[in-house]
Amino acid sequence: MPSQKPLPTDDQRLVNKFLSTRNEHSFRQLYRRHTPNLYPLALRLAGGSETDAHDALQEMWIRACNKLHRFEWKSSLRTWLTGILINCVREATREFQKRREDELPEEYEGAGVQPSLTGIDLDQLISRLPPGYRHVLTLHDIEGYTHEEIGAFLNINAGTSKNQLFHARQVLRSMLREESLAK
Repeated sequence: MPSQKPLPTDDQRLVNKFLSTRNEHSFRQLYRRHTPNLYPLALRLAGGSETDAHDALQEMWIRACNKLHRFEWKSSLRTWLTGILINCVREATREFQKRREDELPEEYEGAGVQPSLTGIDLDQLISRLPPGYRHVLTLHDIEGYTHEEIGAFLNINAGTSKNQLFHARQVLRSMLREESLAK
């Protein structure tokens, strides 16, 4: 008895149509299906900057369209897009830090003023975490990815992901204590 080939998913049908005809309607459907779920992730990874989140999403879609023909469906399309998005945010963060180091005199390093919080805003506290901690905490605790998946996304070991999550939670707890005492 021959094995039956699984039916293509909606994403696979849309991707195939887009790739074969560059059909704008198919792309828009993919965009509308995945962007609402990816935007909150982009916003958290970008430290709360809406502009950076939008820029990262735009860059993610550009890269995805250029590489879509090589996508092998070993994961869901959303997981694949998430990996591209993470790389876009990480590259933008590195570029920003490099520009900042090049532009600011040494006496201004670390002189940033944190805005005062009127209430404990968890997203704002998460945005203040160092990028590595913020990325692992967001991907694990908010998005629900495993340490192995996070390791693959960030090109780190699963053990490193666990370690960064542990430290991210410690720092976040400390920040929450400070904020609650400041009230």
